[in-house]
Amino acid sequence: MISTRLDGKRVLLTQSCEFMGPALQETFEALGAHVIADERALDQDPHLPQALVDAAGQVDVLLLHLAIPAPSTPAAEIRDDEWRQVFAHLVDPMPRLVAAVLPQMMARGSGRILLMGSAAALRGQKRTGSYSAARGAQLAYVQSVGLELAAYGIQLNAIAQNFVENPTYYGPEVQANPRFQERLKRDVPLGRLVSAQEDAAYAAYLCSDAAACFVGQVFPISGGWASR
Repeated sequence: MISTRLDGKRVLLTQSCEFMGPALQETFEALGAHVIADERALDQDPHLPQALVDAAGQVDVLLLHLAIPAPSTPAAEIRDDEWRQVFAHLVDPMPRLVAAVLPQMMARGSGRILLMGSAAALRGQKRTGSYSAARGAQLAYVQSVGLELAAYGIQLNAIAQNFVENPTYYGPEVQANPRFQERLKRDVPLGRLVSAQEDAAYAAYLCSDAAACFVGQVFPISGGWASR
């Protein structure tokens, strides 16, 4: 039986203190992984992704974990600086990180790369033009590059999430808002937030030896919101 554990796997987790970072680190470590967690955002220094990989040494799993507070700007008011900032934070580090980790994964003939993305790229929402566009670029990259890497024994896939408990987008103050609770009941078939632990457990499965059959795929985790 193929194991869903991560014993001995070396996992590089970026931006580890925000978004899904804490839940991912806790879950992966509980499953036996050694998590190399880096707290820094990667939008300022284009050389930082390569430096992170070099410092990590062997990387069996790369968690492309990038987040930024989502702007809520009407389309007519989106300016170049907002557009550049969102793409610099969410999109630009991805090919740098992948390029940095690929030589060692190709040499071993194995590896997992998982993007923790957003279902904002799958279903339109008002006033999220820059954010949704950047999240969409992430998923398009995964779907394309995933096809290239499969021949080398490397799986690149993505989770596209929304309405998942996390401190960046759905912190305690948001959850306590009665209007948000009404929105959950109205818009999310599950009727509640997906827990951080549920999301992280699925991410861990996708990075395990049991999930070697997925190629460039996007898995929505949104309590049914993305499917409506």
